Amino acid sequence: MTRLWLLLFALVLQAGGVFADPAVGLWQTPPDRKNLTSHIAVRLCGAKICGRIVSAFDPSGKSVSTPNIGKELFWNMTPHGDGGYSNGTAWVPLLNVQVRASMNLSGNRLVVRGCKGPVCDTQTWTRLK
Repeated sequence: MTRLWLLLFALVLQAGGVFADPAVGLWQTPPDRKNLTSHIAVRLCGAKICGRIVSAFDPSGKSVSTPNIGKELFWNMTPHGDGGYSNGTAWVPLLNVQVRASMNLSGNRLVVRGCKGPVCDTQTWTRLK
């Protein structure tokens, strides 16, 4: 009987990956203060959401090399099932600081908000895939 429960539990855990979170995919940021846009791969990290910088582009669309490519941009975002995500942490590359983060998904737009103390900033990302 114990083996049966363990097997069922394992099957439920594997099925969780089948139902991908709607925010999972490839997103484009708006231009930053250096006028570069980035592509962020958003993925499941256990039961939470995280995102990594996978590429960067200059204003003409030419791929550029930056030391930030490959780095985690946010992690530990808790999905609420209504398009909202909270209790995450984000890294702000330009300032090299970590901030409290939350996100709201609406169709192909992901509004990302980061706060350090009382100071907050928001970006709207566009879905690529």
